[in-house]
Amino acid sequence: MNERTYLDHNATAPVRPEAAEALTAALFATGNASAIHGEGRATRARIEEARGAVAALVGGDTRGVVFTAGGTEADALALTPDYQRGGEPLACDVLLTSAVEHAAVLRGHRFAADKVEHLPVDARGRLRLDALDAALAVHAEAGRRVLLSLMLANNETGVIQPVAEAARRVHAHGGLVHTDAVQAAGRIRIDIAELGVDAISVSAHKIGGAPGSGALVLADPDLRPAPVFAGGGQERGRRAGSENAPAIAAFGVAAKSAQLALDGEISRIGGLRERLEDALRCEFPELVLLVGDVDRLPNTSCFALPGVPAETAVIALDLAGLSVSAGAACSSGKIGPSHVLAAMGVPERIARSAFRLSFGWSSREEDVDRALGVFRRVVPNLSRRTRAA
Repeated sequence: MNERTYLDHNATAPVRPEAAEALTAALFATGNASAIHGEGRATRARIEEARGAVAALVGGDTRGVVFTAGGTEADALALTPDYQRGGEPLACDVLLTSAVEHAAVLRGHRFAADKVEHLPVDARGRLRLDALDAALAVHAEAGRRVLLSLMLANNETGVIQPVAEAARRVHAHGGLVHTDAVQAAGRIRIDIAELGVDAISVSAHKIGGAPGSGALVLADPDLRPAPVFAGGGQERGRRAGSENAPAIAAFGVAAKSAQLALDGEISRIGGLRERLEDALRCEFPELVLLVGDVDRLPNTSCFALPGVPAETAVIALDLAGLSVSAGAACSSGKIGPSHVLAAMGVPERIARSAFRLSFGWSSREEDVDRALGVFRRVVPNLSRRTRAA
């Protein structure tokens, strides 16, 4: 228990040392970014440097970056019926989402409940494009503009969605597209233009920044969602309130580090995940690897031990020194199986037993070794209890 193994990066990543250094420096630097004196200008410079790094992380325009308090707020900013482009209204009548979205999107935020439609996914958790086409046809005939919000990669399974193809179809009907890339940013290469989306949400703490900072990146800086907060003119009038300069500075440094190391990290972390998955499937045939045969994030594995409640497995692994999650971290304490696995048609007996392992920037080969040691101690006992029951 003196040496724990952390495999829950999808919940939050350890803060990178360089990000912590930037956070600390900014905490001790006095100055409001809206002030015109020297201290204010220095704070503004730190924010603008971070803005450039976050834009680069998704291949976006610096002018399109709107800093928020996190990924959930970035989603809330995007999910509004009220948009403008170049000062002209661009209202959206209906919000379409997939059935496997994060709770930050599923609830629709500023859309009325009867204006939110959840589209089905296939058995691998990918949006059914035929269902999207059918919905688009119905709304086009009725003269309604849609906003589609489709996550780039699922937080529980790591499955990557067909965002670019979905965006092409929505734009052909005059709609707008938002993607929640909170889990994907820093783990796969992202180019907002190649995806063809209008807005993309990212979060600092998933990539080794400090909690309390996120961003909505707009492909077109002249596209403006209605602000969530009324107040001052910060963030070009798109997000009122004094910027969280220390967390933003750390976000920028983390984004730069993640971007610089991305190509090597995709291969390295993917290798760690594959080594762990191969060993677990070989040694414990009772473990079920969910969605192993689909394009997914290189860092994420979703397993189930049928007959063993996920919470029981997570607690047993935790007591043995291994940190993993049962579903989304922000849904801990929930009752019932994952809505993601339910939407995929996974049998309830398996869905109730699913848990997630996720690697990240701080993961090393020895983490795989220690994790395997924990599984070897824990899984046989859990399996015996299940057979006895």
